Amino acid sequence: MLRDPLFIVIALVSLIVLGILMFGVGTFAKGGEFNKRNANKIMRWRIGAQFVAVVLIVLFAWLRSGG
Repeated sequence: MLRDPLFIVIALVSLIVLGILMFGVGTFAKGGEFNKRNANKIMRWRIGAQFVAVVLIVLFAWLRSGG
């Protein structure tokens, strides 16, 4: 499975989602002007990346089940 390119892409996208989530939580915890200006934008980026990750995971599962 580690040699499957789609699995590697899914892992990378999942790490990107995690990175965006951690960045958002960090800015929320710190507060301040940056958080006020960018909190919704960061959340939208996370939701978009999560959507891509879920679609790729479902595609991977569908392809591995025989399509």
